[in-house]
Amino acid sequence: MKATVRPLLELEDLARRDAPVQRLHPLAKLLVTLAALAACVSYPRASWPALAPLLLYPAVVAALADLPFGTVLKRLAVVEPLILFFAALNPLLDRVPVAVGPWVWARGWETFAAIGAKSALTVSIALLLVATTGMDAIASALRQLRVPRVLVLQLAMTYRYLAVLASEVGRTLRAHALRAPGRRGVAPAAWGSLAGQVLLRTFDRAERVYQAMRLRGFDGDPRPGGPPHPFRLADLGWLAGWTAFLLLARFVDLSALLGTYLLEVLR
Repeated sequence: MKATVRPLLELEDLARRDAPVQRLHPLAKLLVTLAALAACVSYPRASWPALAPLLLYPAVVAALADLPFGTVLKRLAVVEPLILFFAALNPLLDRVPVAVGPWVWARGWETFAAIGAKSALTVSIALLLVATTGMDAIASALRQLRVPRVLVLQLAMTYRYLAVLASEVGRTLRAHALRAPGRRGVAPAAWGSLAGQVLLRTFDRAERVYQAMRLRGFDGDPRPGGPPHPFRLADLGWLAGWTAFLLLARFVDLSALLGTYLLEVLR
């Protein structure tokens, strides 16, 4: 059960590290993340190779935040195969021929490559935001952007209590294994009753959690722990610098410029 819950909490542990990125204001990091996501998804389908310069952002963030990039890659490896599975339908459905240099291929493969590149980049950027900020601070930054409180609270509570739900599922499966020794897995006939037990236990746990939060003064507005963090010059520099880079990368084909420069150097 502990092994089931631990991956859900590891990103929060990384956000508590004392590194340059973790010390930045959550609002600055959130705005840069939104700008990076907008820049990534705005590239046309045929221009997906031009996404390469945007890889600089997650690489720099991971380095400055002292993050093991393997942690992000492991979580990306969980999501990416599912996205690529659905994207693989495009070459079958869209078979319009498209010339790419000296080759001709179906336009669906172009869409497949664009979806794969964009999804890997956007998921990595979102994971890095959680790993450098923490969900409580992200929720507070969203409220500063005037996002409706009910949406922010729903996001924060869903993320926070995924670990609680995983714990309840683990306890239920362990109880089933103790009552059915020697049986591998759960029989299909027991799926409904076990799911119902998990649902009932979740309702009961949620009510107790809510009562505990009310006793501690919770009023429905997410707030970060600790003293308020003022917006400093370093935060403004982070926001302005990355926004300028993202605009440059979006409207100037840096990959083509770099390739041209390297060809000139190698001649």
